Amino acid sequence: MDSLDDIDLQILKALQRNAKMTTKELADAVHLTPTPVFERQKRLERKGYIKKYTAILNPDKLNQGLLVFCKVKLKQINHEIADIFTHRIQRIPEVIECYNTSGNYDYLLKVRTADMKQYQEFVLNKLGTIESVGAIESIFVMNEIKQNYGINI
Repeated sequence: MDSLDDIDLQILKALQRNAKMTTKELADAVHLTPTPVFERQKRLERKGYIKKYTAILNPDKLNQGLLVFCKVKLKQINHEIADIFTHRIQRIPEVIECYNTSGNYDYLLKVRTADMKQYQEFVLNKLGTIESVGAIESIFVMNEIKQNYGINI
């Protein structure tokens, strides 16, 4: 965290709680005037501390209520195979997150679908068509206990 002071950290925390804050609201929250807060926020964006602003949608309202963690093991792995796999995964809309992991599986996918039938279609018609996939294990989420999109700073 090069060159971040307490005010920068307060700005980041406030924006994590509510990215829709106006510059004036943000300035009030960190006890500064709007101009220096605006400049600090732009610097934090430029330096990559703030990657983007987004809305968090309700998956149940949008008929995407089934959440599945899908562990994927490739038949073999090298740079070329990994690149092909990750490029294919990035184009599959049901996959909302993908992590390269260590252990028994190579990748952990976070998948959202409407229901079990749609998940089955995803496995058979999308994930199953990737030639390098050797094994998958699905973990179905019964209840989301804690969901925090921020970073503990």
